[in-house]
Amino acid sequence: MLVAVTAQFLSEHYGAPAMLMAILLGIALHFMTEEARTAPGVEFASKTVLRIGVALLGVRISWEMFADLGAATVFLVLGGLLATIGFGLLAARLLGQSRAFGFLTGGAVAICGASAAMAIAATLPKGKTAERDLIFTVVGVTVLSTMAMILYPILAARLHLDAQATGIFFGGTIHDVAQVVGAGFSVSEETGEIATLVKLIRVTALAPVVLIAALLIRARGSEDGTRPPLVPAFVLGFLVLAALNSFNVFSATVIEFVNELSRWALLTAIAAVGMKTSIPGLLKVGGAAISLLVAETVFLAVLILGGGQLVAVM
Repeated sequence: MLVAVTAQFLSEHYGAPAMLMAILLGIALHFMTEEARTAPGVEFASKTVLRIGVALLGVRISWEMFADLGAATVFLVLGGLLATIGFGLLAARLLGQSRAFGFLTGGAVAICGASAAMAIAATLPKGKTAERDLIFTVVGVTVLSTMAMILYPILAARLHLDAQATGIFFGGTIHDVAQVVGAGFSVSEETGEIATLVKLIRVTALAPVVLIAALLIRARGSEDGTRPPLVPAFVLGFLVLAALNSFNVFSATVIEFVNELSRWALLTAIAAVGMKTSIPGLLKVGGAAISLLVAETVFLAVLILGGGQLVAVM
């Protein structure tokens, strides 16, 4: 929690992404995982607190969002999401990476960056490189998302995109919610609102994607012969909160409070994941993994950019 508070302070005062600050501070405190008095707390934060944070994301979602955007935009966003995950699985194989790593990176790029990476990692088999792959993915998508927040508005202006096409482009491609908001509202109020709405459609897909992954892993079984639960509790929590919010059960004050609670839980969890990661281990990821993450990002950007222009003229 102290690392999360420190990361938030640095973010507010120096403009750096809070998630990235939490990861870097956590890595610097790697020795905490080797200390008997603190290791159980780090483990609890990296797993239980993580699942709580992901489950609470459901309060952002409602069925009204789908109706507000229109069928064409929803199909474009969800189609781009599925295509990016598929591309990640294929590209991972071509680059000599595991399917699990391709799914982890593809899902993080396609859905909602660091939050998706942590949710997907929670369902994947725990191999020797699981923690390293997760921290690499979180760092990678956070850095790429920050770069996109700066570069994509320039690209949209050069292509003379209108507010709707720009909003679809930002919301459908930038990895993290905060960077989507930053990019969208830097252009205009209308662009910011459309971009945020499109981004939340991608967040909606988090629970179904994680659920399907859990079912597939359960059917195959893990390396040690155990099976994960049929429906992970945090996915069920996400779906329940989304359903309740669709019926306007929560007031605006409650939604804002739960959103903040979710953000702090995820920030705390990623700090703990950072603590469990050593720099020498992270450096072993290699150029192929970096190329995979960049390729997935470019693939999604090109797909949504072209499709968004078509939707805008329909």
